[in-house]
Amino acid sequence: MKRSFLYGLILLVLLWPLTVQAAGPEQGLAPGAVLRGSFVQERHLKGFNAPLRSTGHFVLVPGRGLIWRVEQPFAITTVITSAGLVQQVDGGETMRLASAGLPFLSHLYDMLTGALGGDWHALEGDFTVERTGDAGHWQVRLVPRRADDTLAMPFAAITATGGRLVDRVELTKPDGDGDVLSFADQQVDSGPVTADENTAFEHAVK
Repeated sequence: MKRSFLYGLILLVLLWPLTVQAAGPEQGLAPGAVLRGSFVQERHLKGFNAPLRSTGHFVLVPGRGLIWRVEQPFAITTVITSAGLVQQVDGGETMRLASAGLPFLSHLYDMLTGALGGDWHALEGDFTVERTGDAGHWQVRLVPRRADDTLAMPFAAITATGGRLVDRVELTKPDGDGDVLSFADQQVDSGPVTADENTAFEHAVK
């Protein structure tokens, strides 16, 4: 898996708690909360007349991780937990990366858990964070601070916009390529996760 894709998934998760902070006190998703929604991802690459488009659904659970299911044009499920990352294609496991052997993955997951809990000090150590707007319509722009070490981010900037939740995220790479993600049908409830979601998380931490 390309590091840029892995960073993209985790950094997207980091953006959801920013919606709450834009509206008021620092806090994240409450323990036991489950955030679900759908997404459309458009990847813009030089040399292509039209963006590469994929669609799917995601599930975010504080303390357990992220399930990112691409449904079109191919069925790919990626699960990120504190143990690492597992990817399945058409139901068969194709990749398993342990966070213990990947310092950048472990570091990003630490930022994720801090952000979900409302602790922004770790995040702001890696990014300059610019917030504008109000609770009804806001924008957050993240620019990586690190330049050329093993934890360097493969993005020039990440810009998120939204209201109650994140509506759109733009990830811009230094070479001009980038991704635009649009989110819909987002709901936060008190859980529990479904049997299928629980199986996905349990499989990821084996």
